[in-house]
Amino acid sequence: MLTNRVQLIGHLGTDPEKRSFESGTKRSSFSLATTSNYKNGEGEWVKDTQWHRIICWGKAADKVEDKLKKGDKILLSGKLTYRSYKDEKGDTHYVTEVVADDTQLLISNANKEKETKAA
Repeated sequence: MLTNRVQLIGHLGTDPEKRSFESGTKRSSFSLATTSNYKNGEGEWVKDTQWHRIICWGKAADKVEDKLKKGDKILLSGKLTYRSYKDEKGDTHYVTEVVADDTQLLISNANKEKETKAA
C-alpha cells in the first residue's frame, strides 16, 4: 500500500533545470502550475492556480530533460516531500516539493504553437 502518492496534471512554468552531481547522480527541477475553477459565494467563476516545485532524480530526470519544455501539459506521479534549510542570515526556510518518479507528456507546447501559427 502506498501511503504518500501524488498525481498532478498541469503546465510547466519553466524548462527543466538540469544538475549533475560529482557522484554521477542527475537531478532536474521545474515548476508546475495546476488550475482549478470554482464558484465563489457570489456565484462568480474563479480561476485558482497553484504552483508546485517538482524534482526528478536519475532516469526520471533524464526523461524530463530530453522531452519537456515550458508550457507543456503533463501528468506526473510521485511523492510529497518537505525539507528545510538555513540561509546565510541564519533564517530557516521551509520547502514543499513533489519528487516525481513518472511523467507523461499530454500536450506539447511546441505543437500548440505550430497549430496557432498555421491557423
